Amino acid sequence: LGRGCRQEPVKMAAAGRALAAAAPHGDERDERDEQNLWSSILSEVTTRSRPKLPSGKNVLLLGDAGAGKTSLVARLQGVEEYMRGRGLEYMYFSVHDDDIDDNSRCNAWVLDGDLYHKGLQKFAISQENLADTMVLLVVDMSRPWTVFDSLQKWGSVIREHIDKLRIGPERMRDMEQRLMRQFQEYAEPGSDITASPQRRNPTSSEAESDDVLLPLGDNTLTHNLGVPVMVVCTKCDTICSLEKEHDYRDEHFDFIQSHIRHFCLQYGAALLYTSMKDNKNLDLLYKYIVHRLYGFPFSLPAQVVEKDSVFIPSGWDNEKKIAILYENFQTLRIDDNFEDIIVTPPTRKVILRQIPVGWEYSPLFPVVQDSANRGPSGSPRAANRSASANVASVMPMQSGTKKIDPNMRGGQTSEGVLANFFNSLLSKKTGSPGPGGNSTGSSTPGTVKKSGTLWLILKDPYKMATYLFALLSSLMFLMFKVDKK
Repeated sequence: LGRGCRQEPVKMAAAGRALAAAAPHGDERDERDEQNLWSSILSEVTTRSRPKLPSGKNVLLLGDAGAGKTSLVARLQGVEEYMRGRGLEYMYFSVHDDDIDDNSRCNAWVLDGDLYHKGLQKFAISQENLADTMVLLVVDMSRPWTVFDSLQKWGSVIREHIDKLRIGPERMRDMEQRLMRQFQEYAEPGSDITASPQRRNPTSSEAESDDVLLPLGDNTLTHNLGVPVMVVCTKCDTICSLEKEHDYRDEHFDFIQSHIRHFCLQYGAALLYTSMKDNKNLDLLYKYIVHRLYGFPFSLPAQVVEKDSVFIPSGWDNEKKIAILYENFQTLRIDDNFEDIIVTPPTRKVILRQIPVGWEYSPLFPVVQDSANRGPSGSPRAANRSASANVASVMPMQSGTKKIDPNMRGGQTSEGVLANFFNSLLSKKTGSPGPGGNSTGSSTPGTVKKSGTLWLILKDPYKMATYLFALLSSLMFLMFKVDKK
């Protein structure tokens, strides 16, 4: 027994030494497991991190001259004033991702408002970069009578150019399907719980879903370009002046908005009212562009309450929402033509501000003024005003001249005035009575009264030179008119 008791402590001591020797190896194993855990976490974060901002994104701006296309891009650049060019302008604005501290440049191409330069689109949009392009149709709200025609014209221009690119049918079908899915998958801000509010979300081409989508309306995406489109209305600060100067009412602005929104439905386009004078919605424009091109989050809702600050993202609108505007119509109807309601105002030329000094001494001054007031054929003017009335109201008849017959035509009237003028000069120089004058000498009050204008001209060399210039211009005017006949 004693020997067995002595052997048991020996075995226990050996086991303790074995555990003590194995303890360091266990700590090393734990450290290795911890390192592997952190490595796996870091690798997972790296794989799930947001990629760098892509390069080669493009924005093409189309619109009439003076709509403010160049100024829009200049504001996106942070520049107040920018010199406008001709043909096709290349500009860019910076895009920054704060989360990964990355920068990129978005190319901006501004096409001249003259259709003569539409062929230059090939340098901005090609087969290779069409999928990375967004189109902005810019219209001038200070001239609302040009808005609808401008949209139709430039929409046809970009459609024609994309058709000429001859993109493969499968690729074009994929682009059209992607744009249609983006339109159908639009959700109100805050309703999409899968999208991260702080991270760039993948585009529809990167994350396809099998959700059942509602069908499109009859007039929705009938002109699917395969690229995002946005209609930008500039100079919306002039709405108040349109109300004062042209008697526009709220129903007129609702009428204009309804036609623009119908156009946007056909192209699946977004709509935005801006004002560079008031710096209105320019930040919103930038956020929406980088949202569509780079996948940045966008959480701003639609705005349809303020008539000068409308914003409708692509996918939000439909026919029923547009029909709400019709409730404000009082004198207008839904089926009224745009050009019948929003008419071009008549242009009135004020000749007194445009003629040179001394034209008032010309015998053809009333005739030239009346010809300019008439303007081109077909221009609106009051029905109770005639050419003879304009002549009589501008220049009263002097004594000693023959009264112009109101029934005479323009050419006969001008020739009669010129003939009377030369007859009056001959009568003043020779002292013989002119048409309608008396036979008294040059010292009679009547003669002095008739020759007063001529005396003032001869007395002042400057007036005499101006008068001769006006006389020569009148003769050239008559010769041009005779040649035209």
